Amino acid sequence: MAKIYIPYGTVEGQTAQIVEYIAELIRSHGHQTETADLKHAGDTLPTGYDGVIVAASVHVGKHEGHVTDFVKKNRGELERLPSALVSVSLAAHGDEAEAEGYVQKFEADTGWRPGHVGLFAGALLYTHYGFIKKHLMKKIAKDKGSLDTDTTRDYVYTEWDGVQRFTEDYLAWLAKPASQK
Repeated sequence: MAKIYIPYGTVEGQTAQIVEYIAELIRSHGHQTETADLKHAGDTLPTGYDGVIVAASVHVGKHEGHVTDFVKKNRGELERLPSALVSVSLAAHGDEAEAEGYVQKFEADTGWRPGHVGLFAGALLYTHYGFIKKHLMKKIAKDKGSLDTDTTRDYVYTEWDGVQRFTEDYLAWLAKPASQK
C-alpha cells in the first residue's frame, strides 16, 4: 500500500474536483492519499509519502504562483519521489499544443520534470463568475470559436475517463521497482 500526497492549486474549483476524483480512485485501489489546497496548506512537502501528484489550473497562460513556488521549494524531493503533474486548462479542451506549452513553461520556470503528466480540460463556470469575468470568458470562448457562450449555465469539459486512465497509469508506474522508473 502506497501513501500519496496531492497538493493542488485551484481558482474556480474544477481542479479541486479533479483532485478529489483522483484521491477517490487511489483509495479504491487500496492506497492512502491526502489532498492539500496549497493556498492554505503552506509550501512544505510533508515527509512519509511514497509519491506526489501536483495539480494546478492554468489562468492567463500560467499555473498558479503558489503551486510554482511549492514545486521550486520542493524540487529535490519531487525528483526523488515518483511524482506527476496534473495541468488543468481550457486549452486542453481543444488546443493540446497550447496545453502542452503551458506545461513546458511550468517545467522551465520550476526546473522540475515530472515522471507523468496529465493534461485535463477544465470548465467554463459562468454562473460562478462576477460580471466582468463572465463577459471576458464569454468573449474568449467566442473568439476561440466555441459555441458555449450561454452565460446562464456552466460547461464542464473534464474527461473523467482520461483522469481515471492517468491515475491508474500513475499507480502502475508507482508499483514498479525504482530501477524501472
